[in-house]
Amino acid sequence: MSSQSMATVEVGKVSLSYRVAGPAEAPPMVLLHGLGQRAASWQAVADAFAESHRVFAPDLRGHGQSAWPGRYSLELMRDDVLGFVEALSLDHVVLVGHSAGGLVALLCAEQRPKRVERLVVEEAPVPIVGGQPEPLRPRLAGQPGFDWLAVESFVEQVNAPDPAWYDELRQISVPTLLVAGGPASRLSQERITQDAARIPHCTLVTIPAGHHVHRDRPTEFVTAVCAFLQG
Repeated sequence: MSSQSMATVEVGKVSLSYRVAGPAEAPPMVLLHGLGQRAASWQAVADAFAESHRVFAPDLRGHGQSAWPGRYSLELMRDDVLGFVEALSLDHVVLVGHSAGGLVALLCAEQRPKRVERLVVEEAPVPIVGGQPEPLRPRLAGQPGFDWLAVESFVEQVNAPDPAWYDELRQISVPTLLVAGGPASRLSQERITQDAARIPHCTLVTIPAGHHVHRDRPTEFVTAVCAFLQG
């Protein structure tokens, strides 16, 4: 976000750092990064979205400059995001999530659909019981800008998922775009297709870029999202 500003907001007992850009009067868009990432991971597409939206990109708990409270779960991150939206008085947001952030976005839409105008989920198949043949292990390297406990908690949940996550996809009432990365992705494209079939008002787009579509094919990602929002 070239014209970004940085801020923090208290959500319950957790302080969340976030980046914001775009016209103050524009409709709100919230970008949720993946595991081990941070708000800056949206840099390749945030400026384009900020031309038409007020773009908010928080660091999720345990990541970047947000609080590292030592307690982590997808449900806690979901509640943080819903609290973030409420604390900033954002209504009818476009909620965009990548990977683990995409799972958080789906849980937000399941829990509080009235806060979400449209939902975009990139490369985030919902885990199902028995659907992970081997224990998922993180593929993160280098000096982490995140709490490793957050990674361990996420891996534990994905390897033993709550069945309600998948069951309640049918309850998502907002228009939804699922973005798949195609054969180069390390995630199951079949599972993403199954998720798309389960969500009532869902469009599935495949951009053959692998797991990080918005980073590696930013123009195509922005084009797909903007076409979905305009439609």
